[in-house]
Amino acid sequence: MTSKVELEIFEGPLDLLLHLIKKSEVSITDIPIAPITEQYLATIELMGDLNLDVAGEFLVMAATLIHIKSRMLLPPDESDLEEDEEGDPRAELARRLLEYQRFKEAAEELARRDILRRDVFTRAPEPPEEVETGGFESVSLFDLISALRTVLDRLPKDSVHEVALEKVSVREKMSQLLDRLRQEEKVVFQSVFEGASSRMEVIVTFLAMLELVKMRAIRIWQEEVVGPIVLALAAPLEEVQQKIATEEIEGDGDGA
Repeated sequence: MTSKVELEIFEGPLDLLLHLIKKSEVSITDIPIAPITEQYLATIELMGDLNLDVAGEFLVMAATLIHIKSRMLLPPDESDLEEDEEGDPRAELARRLLEYQRFKEAAEELARRDILRRDVFTRAPEPPEEVETGGFESVSLFDLISALRTVLDRLPKDSVHEVALEKVSVREKMSQLLDRLRQEEKVVFQSVFEGASSRMEVIVTFLAMLELVKMRAIRIWQEEVVGPIVLALAAPLEEVQQKIATEEIEGDGDGA
């Protein structure tokens, strides 16, 4: 399978670190460097398995985390204390994370501001129809990868070989997911992988999900802050199926 997926929601290493820190419910100024490093390395390894575009800065951050971890395992000497006045190898990383978080929150706040009546003028709209809200909280790619790791961890560990593999393409998995969403309207993320018999089948299914997100055919959200991740159609089914039939899907010919 050679499918490679690039998404607009895919952000950089600082974003991944903030995600892991938030998930672990720890303070940026007191990062438990060993477990965070292990989670970071496991995440970028899974991103590589998914053929996601792992940019060089992710590997640089991995090296930085490993370096900080190694420094914290060794007793500090006088030269270290002279180079780092605070004596904490995590201090510079924490400063970068806090600065990045401030800029990110400011950007999100600016994005939420209404530009109407500032430099765009429109006619008064008709009273809007009541529409069911799309969910409580948007889901990032890192949230999806964390959920995928949970699915993969549940696969049997005692299977050491596979005699035969049924080849399933990304396109076929996309069609299967759309058929299910047509029947059930909303589907919980983990249930999409029920019945998957191998790690490869789980990965192909996940890639199919990302392709549908990239095509804006489905939307993914959480109805509660710590609730399950949910999928639903975001466009008319016939329109999506026609687009799948005519567009070239990367990795379609390789299957599982």
